[in-house]
Amino acid sequence: MANDGDEFATREKERKSRVVDRIDDIAALREETTRFRGYYQDQIKRLISSLVTPRGSLLEVGCGLGDLLAELRSDRRVGIDLSPKMIAAAKRRHPELELHLADAAAVDLPSKLGAPFDTILLTDVVGLLDDVQLAFERLTPLLAPGGRVIVTYYSFGWAPLLKLGELLGMKTSWPEQNWLSMVDIENLLGLADLEVVRRGTDVLVPADVPLVASVANRVAAKLPVVKEASLVSYFVARYQPRTLPAELPSVSVISACRNERGNIEAVISRTPVMGSHTELIFVDGNSEDGTQAEIEAQIRAYKGPLSIRLIHQGDGKGKGDAVRRGFAAAKNDVFMILDTDLTVPPEDLPKFYRALVTEKGDFINGVRLVYPMEGQAMRFLNLVGNKFFSVALSWLLEQPIKDSLCGTKVLRREAYQKIADNRAYFGEFDPFGDFDLLFGAARLNLKIIDLPVRYRARTYGDTKISRFSSGWLLLKMTAFGFRKLRMGD
Repeated sequence: MANDGDEFATREKERKSRVVDRIDDIAALREETTRFRGYYQDQIKRLISSLVTPRGSLLEVGCGLGDLLAELRSDRRVGIDLSPKMIAAAKRRHPELELHLADAAAVDLPSKLGAPFDTILLTDVVGLLDDVQLAFERLTPLLAPGGRVIVTYYSFGWAPLLKLGELLGMKTSWPEQNWLSMVDIENLLGLADLEVVRRGTDVLVPADVPLVASVANRVAAKLPVVKEASLVSYFVARYQPRTLPAELPSVSVISACRNERGNIEAVISRTPVMGSHTELIFVDGNSEDGTQAEIEAQIRAYKGPLSIRLIHQGDGKGKGDAVRRGFAAAKNDVFMILDTDLTVPPEDLPKFYRALVTEKGDFINGVRLVYPMEGQAMRFLNLVGNKFFSVALSWLLEQPIKDSLCGTKVLRREAYQKIADNRAYFGEFDPFGDFDLLFGAARLNLKIIDLPVRYRARTYGDTKISRFSSGWLLLKMTAFGFRKLRMGD
């Protein structure tokens, strides 16, 4: 569907508007209930004060009512928030602060905020950002030489207690937030060219419990093992840019499809040109809805910069086989997998490209489980299964893998060739192709980097995955990988 991108943009605009409306509603409530949050806010102030130098300029992203910013010492204190009512309330409470209505991911932030900042602070706000990586990237031009970005966020191990606090009226009920671990945040900072120089934990007891809270928060929250139970994680990062190489590698995008006729035009029109040249290869798995004819018609009508080809899967079965056939036919330097169902948007592919060519990792793995998903993009049991396999694969591969089954994966031609050359070690065990590539990458000690994407709902066609039979097969493949990778069987 050629206008799917526009339709999604409209839905996203509506969703963001609902989030802003919800935060606007929270603004008045926050002013009325500040006393309930006093102890926790004092602990955050204590932590941030120890990380922020008292001189220079300070920018707080998601400043809310401005209470934390007002307590910090700095020559210039600036706050931004996307909620008009939050900013209005903050200006009433703290007229001495410089406050702006702005989105952290806006392109015009430098011109709006002026001189660069010695410190940029994001306190408990990354969970609400639409695109955390993009926000970090937009903020880095605002850093002064030698400047630092400070990020705090809560541990998801506390999620049940925090939800209970919302139900009891002891905690503000915010819109659905991103599922971010400490590893995820450090990874996203790295993808935005922000190198973590310090990380830690704080606030083991967020309520003022006499004789207990002070010792727990100042001492126990820093101790090995015990600190893992802390509510707050924090990071201090510096800008460490990695530039693109002078000679940009070319790209082959492999799009396996079966009965996806309604998505073909959108795949072609929305796939961006990357590097010195980009080719788009459709591998059709014997579609019965006219997909092949649609691809051929679109190729004849296309006048753009992409090179487009159609390959027939023939007697091959499964996405794994289709992708391998596409890779075998690919001519360019970088291999990308793009699912034709468009649940991961083609517009995100340049992020994967930059992460690879700036050597953030050898294998860039898409992750659908960080940002809230659109509608019914993934059914509940599928979501539970994906999270289980993310934990299992992270342990098995001894690298953090948050989503083993996202279809979007990117690597260089030579890395794939090494995986293919060593495939006999595992054999033809994976009809989907995800475990085949991940196991192969781990076997070769390639650095696997997760890259979060916002997962969209399908607009055409049906999923090809059976939850129970496919889940059982994935479980058997995990056990197989354990024998081969961890036991050396």
